[in-house]
Amino acid sequence: MKKFKAQSQKLLDLVVNSIYVNREIFLRELISNASDAIDKRRFMSLTDSSLAADFGIEIKVDKTARTLTISDNGVGMTDKELEDNLGVIAASGTEAFKKEQGVKENAELIGQFGVGFYSAFMVAQQVTVVTKKVGSDRAYKWTSDGVEGFDITDAERADAGTDVIISLKPDGDDDKYSEYLESYRLTTLVKKYSDYIRYPIRMMTEMYTEDRQKADEMTILNSMIPVWKKQKSELGENELDEFYKHTYRDYRDPLYNIMTRVEGAVDYTALLFIPSEPPYDYYTKDYKRGLSLYCNGVLIMDTCAELLPEYLGFVRGVVDTPDLALNISRETLQHDRRLKAIANGLEKKILSELDKLLKNDREKYEKIFTQFGKAIKFGAYNNFGADKDKLKDLLLYYSDKNKKLTTYKEYTAELKEKAPVLYACGETIEKISMLPQLEVARDKGDDVLYFVDPVDEFVARMLEEYDGHKFENIASGSEEVKTEKQEHKDLLKRIEEKLKGKATVTATDKLKSYPVCLAAKGDVSLEMERIMQAMGGGVKAERVLQVNMAHPIILGMENLTDGAFDDTVTVLYNEALIAEGYKTEPEFLAAINRLLAGEQKPAANKSATKKTAKKNEE
Repeated sequence: MKKFKAQSQKLLDLVVNSIYVNREIFLRELISNASDAIDKRRFMSLTDSSLAADFGIEIKVDKTARTLTISDNGVGMTDKELEDNLGVIAASGTEAFKKEQGVKENAELIGQFGVGFYSAFMVAQQVTVVTKKVGSDRAYKWTSDGVEGFDITDAERADAGTDVIISLKPDGDDDKYSEYLESYRLTTLVKKYSDYIRYPIRMMTEMYTEDRQKADEMTILNSMIPVWKKQKSELGENELDEFYKHTYRDYRDPLYNIMTRVEGAVDYTALLFIPSEPPYDYYTKDYKRGLSLYCNGVLIMDTCAELLPEYLGFVRGVVDTPDLALNISRETLQHDRRLKAIANGLEKKILSELDKLLKNDREKYEKIFTQFGKAIKFGAYNNFGADKDKLKDLLLYYSDKNKKLTTYKEYTAELKEKAPVLYACGETIEKISMLPQLEVARDKGDDVLYFVDPVDEFVARMLEEYDGHKFENIASGSEEVKTEKQEHKDLLKRIEEKLKGKATVTATDKLKSYPVCLAAKGDVSLEMERIMQAMGGGVKAERVLQVNMAHPIILGMENLTDGAFDDTVTVLYNEALIAEGYKTEPEFLAAINRLLAGEQKPAANKSATKKTAKKNEE
């Protein structure tokens, strides 16, 4: 027995027990090695046509012997190559081949580290390799139990290529290795990890072992040519939609798809989809965003989050590239400039496509924004507004004046110089449309944007202004109307005293048919207060009760008895709370009932009383 040359026991133990997370990966690694071997022979056949063949990979199951065999008709190996490639752990035959043949760095050969083969020992108690070098008349057999070393002996093989024969470990209480003898399980793994290997992968069971014709007629397990590598002229009608629905188990067609091929410092192909609706868990912490990442058709990661910014997490799809810096297991990525370059390129492409839709297919864009606009808004606010400038023109808000969605650019195009961008906050369009402050704005012909998502006002605060127009909440109490009449001042003071610190009280000219409304001054708006409190924070807005001094109810308040006055203030304040979407106070209903019952009569008209007294004196 020959010993492994690279600190065998330590490194082999690391490969088997530490590098790979999922043991099912072994099949992907062995199929990838078989594909590389065929790639090498195909590359050589470009200058020597005698080496050409009907290339393919076969998986053979023998349940009786408990063996699983992966065979290829690739380049094969000599006894020296067997010893150099399989006897030295972490020696890559693919890398050596690239140097020997002068193959460019990003050629479609994915073996890099020379450890993938040893993943077989996660499920094998013994691995046997039978191989014959193309152009040679001698075959060799490599055998190892993965402990200390290996044996190389002469063997028989009719054609050039390699068989990797795995003798599976016995089943234990927790480990069921027999699953890798089941056709359905192997088929699932091929579809998951190796569906886009360019060569046909066939399954052979005992019944087909001696009948090669039947084996050839068997259904090929893999698709071979990824849909994203096809030219548009090769795509059948609705083929992309069908790929999406099958891949992501969605019965609905996607709203939009994006196909892009990039060549340059980093080469990659991407096929992206925008779903018709968010996944059920999209707005939960359990949702995993990311794109499926392939390296030359071999699945590396199901969901690579690094390829998408969080605000585009609703996008689904695949990215295929030869230019990856993978870690040794090919299960995770090394974070380098190439991965970042792909991510930046994808972000720009998606935003460019959304901008085109906004300008050229408004109906489709509005469908997308209706479903995923909240995420885009969050992207404009997140990270201290780092992406606000590239996202602000994609944001849509309902216009009170036009009764449809509008952009900031469309809204400000109708404004006079320095006029503010007016907005109102609320849970729904219906609730906002009933805000008292909208009446005067409508009378003036001013448009108001509806902010229905919790993040909307935070985005406005982050932007501060758009094209020179500052944002202004119509429920802001920062600007108050000064009243010169002493009786008005006295009334406002009396109302404020009754409220006992719940709010300051000021006159306003923002109201028409409503007697009062609630506003806030300072940095915290009423909407922000609600959001913060819903998140468990104790932040409170500085409330302002704004009073319409021309309203009949207000004009008549100075003539009320103390009890009726107090109840009227309670009712008015709670009316303002209701209009802003707050809960009413416990004393609200009792105050209404007393006023309706007429328990508290208005005081006699003070001016009339004075006239009567004067007349009596005379």
